[in-house]
Amino acid sequence: MTTNIDIVRAHYAASAQGNIEEMMAQVSAQVRWTEMAGFPCAGTWVGPQAVVDNVFAVLTRDWIGYHFEMESLIDGGDQVVGVGTYHGTYRVTGKEMQARVAHVWKLQDGKIVAFEQFTDTLSVNQAMTNAK
Repeated sequence: MTTNIDIVRAHYAASAQGNIEEMMAQVSAQVRWTEMAGFPCAGTWVGPQAVVDNVFAVLTRDWIGYHFEMESLIDGGDQVVGVGTYHGTYRVTGKEMQARVAHVWKLQDGKIVAFEQFTDTLSVNQAMTNAK
């Protein structure tokens, strides 16, 4: 039997391979995906296509080598928390960033129904500006 933590782990594995189709395989059609205020993709996106268009496509377009390095997964049953660090180089400025992050995943009936990101938006925004 596939557990909720297995589903989240599979999402991260697909992300590391750049496989959007596999990343979204267990995402509910009504998913509510929230990127933190101050983050380049800030907002709450409803539905898998909105997530792909407004989060993953934007990150791929605007960042070089953007990825999430997982440190740990915390199994809370119907909630799973991923803790780690974002890495990438902003295309416009050429500046690298590393930002600590926690992802809170909510699952129901084997599907991801909600995602919320908490991250160091200052580190991300410093990479996006030309100011020193």
